Amino acid sequence: MSSNNANFSTYLPILNGKNWNKWCIQMKAIMGYQEVSELIEEGFQDLPTKPTRAQVVTYKENRRNDCKVMFILHQYVDDAHFEKIAEVATSQEARRILEKCNEESEQLKKVRLQIMRRQYELMQMENNEKVDEFFNRIATHTNGMKACGEAILTQTIVEKVLRTLNPKFDHIVVAIEESKKLEDLKIKELQGSLEAHE
Repeated sequence: MSSNNANFSTYLPILNGKNWNKWCIQMKAIMGYQEVSELIEEGFQDLPTKPTRAQVVTYKENRRNDCKVMFILHQYVDDAHFEKIAEVATSQEARRILEKCNEESEQLKKVRLQIMRRQYELMQMENNEKVDEFFNRIATHTNGMKACGEAILTQTIVEKVLRTLNPKFDHIVVAIEESKKLEDLKIKELQGSLEAHE
């Protein structure tokens, strides 16, 4: 690992058992930035009985990088998670323990996704809600569904927005549907058009 990557300034949330998916994404970026992603995913080999000088050098470098990964992990987990990984020998082992502790069962994900689908179906723009607020609600909800494994096409989101807008946007919806192909319409483009008429 190059020395210019050793120092970085960032804020990461502490893993607390409720933010596993977001935490994993952010930690993956940090581990990539620190050039240790392969180490935490694949681990490293112990020294053979009679190692060569090159093998010793590689082992020491891997061991030092593994300690850096462990340091990062220790900084961004709550006390309960820290206790679970405090005594492990490698970052790969720590990762396995954290995954096992935090990944939801498939059944729980299915139940959560069913609830989110129902909420999504019922979602409508409120009377006093601004366009950007409505789009933020839609984005937050669809991102949550995607995190549970749902595949949602942009066209589906665009159609949902057009169906559930406040009635004061009816004339704009008709104009958009007549002038543009919905399958080519981007969400940001739709939001921009609606905000321009707001």
